[in-house]
Amino acid sequence: MGTPHVLAIPYPAQGHVIPLLELSQCLVTHGFKVTFVNSEFNHNRVVNALSDKDLVRSHINLVSITDGLEPWEDRNDLGKLTEAILKVMPRKLEELIEQVNRSDNNKITCIVADGSMGWVLEVAEKMQIIRRAAFWLAAVALFALGINIPELIDDGIIDSDGPLLASNRLGKSAGYFWLEDSTCLQWLDQQPAHSVIYVAFGSFTVFDRNQFQELALGLELTNRPFLWVARPDITEGTDDPYPKGFKDRTAKHGRMVGWAPQQMVLSHPSIACFITHCGWNSTVEGISNGTPFLCWPYFADQFFNQSYICDVWKVGLGFNRDESGIIKQAEIKDKVEQLLCDKTFRARALHLKEKAYMNRPEAQKVHTPGLVHCHIPLTEFASLDSSNFTGVKQESIGSASVNSGFFTTMVEVGDVKVVFTGHDHANDFCGELTGIHHAGYHGFN
Repeated sequence: MGTPHVLAIPYPAQGHVIPLLELSQCLVTHGFKVTFVNSEFNHNRVVNALSDKDLVRSHINLVSITDGLEPWEDRNDLGKLTEAILKVMPRKLEELIEQVNRSDNNKITCIVADGSMGWVLEVAEKMQIIRRAAFWLAAVALFALGINIPELIDDGIIDSDGPLLASNRLGKSAGYFWLEDSTCLQWLDQQPAHSVIYVAFGSFTVFDRNQFQELALGLELTNRPFLWVARPDITEGTDDPYPKGFKDRTAKHGRMVGWAPQQMVLSHPSIACFITHCGWNSTVEGISNGTPFLCWPYFADQFFNQSYICDVWKVGLGFNRDESGIIKQAEIKDKVEQLLCDKTFRARALHLKEKAYMNRPEAQKVHTPGLVHCHIPLTEFASLDSSNFTGVKQESIGSASVNSGFFTTMVEVGDVKVVFTGHDHANDFCGELTGIHHAGYHGFN
């Protein structure tokens, strides 16, 4: 039997590529071979942005097929992109699978498709690939909502004719579309703890010039250090979108980069809060680092995620728009002050971080072996006799007369494997009680 071979294919957007590529790396560590399929347009961007190309490409076969659009066409027009995908990619995926199976002794035995690419599973069924799975990368509550839409319509909770808007993997990720500017980490090292406003809006958000300038002026008004991820394509037009003199006025306390190593930024002790579009990847990364949020959703599930951040978890605030739909500079300043002056937001964020950590399977199952040294032996060690120890025992064990319950706690937790005791001068032996090894030292006072 050969190595199991998985083909993984994301929707062609950065927020979809990154988590599926992380899953692919996990599969590789468990003995799978992975072929990862990007669109041709995104494949080139991902490969060019990889900080360690050889490491990823030596474990995962990065390949591509066309998304149906010409290189110059606008891929931020999701309707146009999705229409092109459905017309072209199914046939191209079939051809790719046939090509891989002809050239590789380990034929593709499983397909993992982005949850928004259901047609991929139809291709898998057509090509008789029995093992197939959909990978859902947004909030599980959104998935539950989606599969219950028929029932919600029947119950009159939602209108079937209208739009429905609701809303451990930290470490080094791959799949970004832009090169990370890691120099911002050295800049963060120079800032005080919990002082920096981190601003990032993912890979799709686009601002008009007016809103972009209001954001810039709002950050300036806060008079706080800020790190702002301003992608090259974050605004409409090609002219310099910053307000006149803004860069000079904020040079000492502001930093703008084209793309940042976000997981490392959010884990930095200087970060005070996160102004975000509320994409699910950014939401998870903020929660995992105990960071309070200021929510600025752009589209899709981001509004749903904002409702969890603000209304359910209560670890952030949203912005109010004026009558023309603009978030004004004064509103930005006021919400930053409100969030950072109320310490309960950070307290709740840290509590949520702890809950997220403890809910990880590895946090519940993995114990780090520990050692304990006791000057006076615990009460339970008096029960050591010739049946459960080896060595020299020339006097009775001088155990404490009061049972503190510490030994029982060590047994229940399961981390402590060895207890060293130095008290009885004439004893030099080892024993075992309820899975914990005991070593009695000679001559310790």
